[in-house]
Amino acid sequence: MTVERALLVFAGSMVLLSVLLTYYVHPNFVWLTLFVGANMIQSAFTGFCPAVMVMKKLGLKTEAQQACTVR
Repeated sequence: MTVERALLVFAGSMVLLSVLLTYYVHPNFVWLTLFVGANMIQSAFTGFCPAVMVMKKLGLKTEAQQACTVR
């Protein structure tokens, strides 16, 4: 799995988790949903995402790096 795909899985999971927490635990968990959405938007404009840095440290490769090793 590449960093880009792992990031999509992570972001989607966080949104679903936060919606479930908002519904079943406490309405203030909606702030987690808003935080995840805002982080995705700022990442699209700046290219900076802390989750990507963690995933790279865990050994995941980007799609570009993976393409270079396949050839």
